[in-house]
Amino acid sequence: MIDDYLVELEIRNYSPNTIKTYNSIINNFYKFLQNEEKLFDDRQFLRIFKRYIQHLKRDKEVTQNYIYLVTVVVKKFLEFNHIYFLDEISAPKRTKSLPKSLNEKEVQDLIEAVTYNPESDNENQKIIKSRDKLILTLLYSSGLRVSELVNLIVKDIDFEERTILIRGKGDKDRVVLFDKNAKLLILEYLNLRKTDSKHLFTNRRGNPLTPRYVQLMIKKYGEKAGITKKVTPHVLRHSYATHLLKNGVDIRVIQQLLGHSSLSTTQIYTSVDMDTIKSVYDQAKTH
Repeated sequence: MIDDYLVELEIRNYSPNTIKTYNSIINNFYKFLQNEEKLFDDRQFLRIFKRYIQHLKRDKEVTQNYIYLVTVVVKKFLEFNHIYFLDEISAPKRTKSLPKSLNEKEVQDLIEAVTYNPESDNENQKIIKSRDKLILTLLYSSGLRVSELVNLIVKDIDFEERTILIRGKGDKDRVVLFDKNAKLLILEYLNLRKTDSKHLFTNRRGNPLTPRYVQLMIKKYGEKAGITKKVTPHVLRHSYATHLLKNGVDIRVIQQLLGHSSLSTTQIYTSVDMDTIKSVYDQAKTH
């Protein structure tokens, strides 16, 4: 049943990380069930699931958001197999935390931390640094998810319009923009690299980069730039959205650029930049 469900997630174009998370959650619950009664009806199963949730809270000390995820994933898995034991269970509310973001200077320092030294760096190092600088620039200037970034295809880049076609979550296409500086960096990197791979970002062997590589690379340059905040691909995505909002871009435009299916997901950014809110408020009060 688990294998069939994971195959279905692949068919639905779920990301590898999401599938890995779902697999872990379902298998952990399955292991818990093996220590329970072998036969159960709806009500018995309901009691067992509630005991499992209490076990996670008490013994594993997991967050409220993880409890929410476990409830949703297990229900989806059972419903896929036409089992409706948990119909009475509703997912607990998630706790909403404000997205972390960098300020404009921190973003600039991060990108400028990628420096090429012609006296000590060889040709391969020049290619790698050209690629890494482009990755940081694109994550910030286009608001890409890291899963989208590592899957970028060269032919999907329109240099004339400065757009990239993105295959986003749920098999939904969208178009993102990149600025003139990013355009120059893309052209420079394509001219330097030694592969004709269809993927934009590759390693020395010509294989696509992994999200893990990108995460570690960004962490390294964040430390080099002296940034004390946690720096991740998602933080750069948050920074992109926050700075757009601060500069007066309509939230529905930001929603489209980020690829959010629901405006409520994007609206969390309206809570981020209090300086902008105060400025708008003060201007309104003076008229």
